[in-house]
Amino acid sequence: METTAPSPPSSPVGAPAHTAPKAKVPPVVYLLGAVAFLMGTTEMIVAGLLPQVADGLNVSTGQAGLLVTVFAIGMIIGAPVMSMATLRLPRRATLVLALLVFALGHVVAAVSSSFGIQLAARFVSAVATGTFWAVGAVLAAAAAGKEAGARATAVMIGGLTLANVLGVPLGTAGGQALGWRGPFWVLAVLALLAAAVLARKLPVGEAGPTASVDAELASLRSGRLWLIYLACALLPGSFVAAYSYIAPLLTDRAGLSDAAVPLVMLGYGLATLAGTAFGGRTGDRRPFATAIPAAVMLAVVLGAITLWATNSVAAVVLFVLLGLFALVAQPILIAQVVQTAGATHSLAVSLSTSALNAGIASGSWLGGVALSSGLGLKGPSLLGALIAVLAAAALAVLARATRRS
Repeated sequence: METTAPSPPSSPVGAPAHTAPKAKVPPVVYLLGAVAFLMGTTEMIVAGLLPQVADGLNVSTGQAGLLVTVFAIGMIIGAPVMSMATLRLPRRATLVLALLVFALGHVVAAVSSSFGIQLAARFVSAVATGTFWAVGAVLAAAAAGKEAGARATAVMIGGLTLANVLGVPLGTAGGQALGWRGPFWVLAVLALLAAAVLARKLPVGEAGPTASVDAELASLRSGRLWLIYLACALLPGSFVAAYSYIAPLLTDRAGLSDAAVPLVMLGYGLATLAGTAFGGRTGDRRPFATAIPAAVMLAVVLGAITLWATNSVAAVVLFVLLGLFALVAQPILIAQVVQTAGATHSLAVSLSTSALNAGIASGSWLGGVALSSGLGLKGPSLLGALIAVLAAAALAVLARATRRS
């Protein structure tokens, strides 16, 4: 059952509007954010354990990297497909089922020695993750209401960001100490516990009355919605183009040691947490006045990396700044999807997840192409700056369309 935060009481006549109390984010949103932390940890855990996974499955490191790729594909495809497949299920049941499937995929990954089965298990886990994001984001935004929708989405994205800052390093250390299968067992157990908590804490309710295939497809007819999807793909594509190759950019270009790379990545991750929180806090009141400057600053920082990241101090500062602006707009854009399509349409929200992952995948690939070009180590950040300019332009068009509507 969807819940909506009560509207703040009206201000007395003549009183300034800012005296109205700010809508609170309900506790269920923080619960969903905790599950997002769990889901986010599994997405990149393999990247930190690739040599061990490759040895354990008797494949090359390059082949083992397919376990990361197939997860991204599962997220892109699985989110919209499962949002339609679970259309008639209560949202609580859908989230619990997604966690159970997620746990099963990790158990299979923990016990199997077949690389083909590992790929299948990762794909299934990704589909479950996509299902969680498609339904969980709608549920969080609906529970928070329009006044706090962006903040609710920021809590969930914050859980994902915290997974990259804390969950993945801890999982990697655990896998190195206990064997690469250990983190899969831990994630499976945590998923089962999370399923039990969600089954107990989430409100019981059926899918909304508009939950039909025709209604879901009709929700996609808005041109404004597709502008949001375009921005959802361009923004992560811009910073991922450079961040995917942070190691050679820091060591080969800026002259830092290999040991310094994880510390810079930690600084980047902490900065993304701050940026996400800022975007969530300001995005409900001033969505485009927040998102457009963030996209412009992404372009500026990426341009600065292209020009001045040969200095080690400048490179560290610039990559932390990149993290600060990277995720400011994401909670705003997902909240805009919910507001544009309506809180009952999980297909529309799932496509925003697909757009984000498509941007991540294409940004990483195009960054590699730029790195291999004549531009060399300047290529990924220069390409990222150009993509960020396109993202800012898309947001400006979107802001104008929003004002007109």
